[in-house]
Amino acid sequence: QVQLVESGGGLVQAGGSLKLSCAASGRSFSSYDIGWFRQAPGKDREFVAVITRRGTAAYNTNSVKGRFTISRNNAENTVYLQMNSLKPDDTAVYYCATRVGSGSYDRAQEYNYWGQGTQVTVSS
Repeated sequence: QVQLVESGGGLVQAGGSLKLSCAASGRSFSSYDIGWFRQAPGKDREFVAVITRRGTAAYNTNSVKGRFTISRNNAENTVYLQMNSLKPDDTAVYYCATRVGSGSYDRAQEYNYWGQGTQVTVSS
């Protein structure tokens, strides 16, 4: 079993930056792909980014590509999401999760262990 804890959320003005962290404990963190998702009030959970166990990254190109960067430090069992040029539309609860499926990486059903989420609020 893997436990995930997100941190780093907060309130920021539009155009600002935040860096989220996803700290993992448990089995074989380095063997998992790790994804970030977000969910705004009244909306479905949305894929943000994923980083494979080998360090390859992919992003939601429509929403965040060019502004967000995902990275991982396997020695520290942590995945990061650097968010720049934030917009009010980025306001959501951000979750990290371990990917166990072999289907599309942008589907929440492919992920099993989830953290509790961290709130990001971007003011205009």
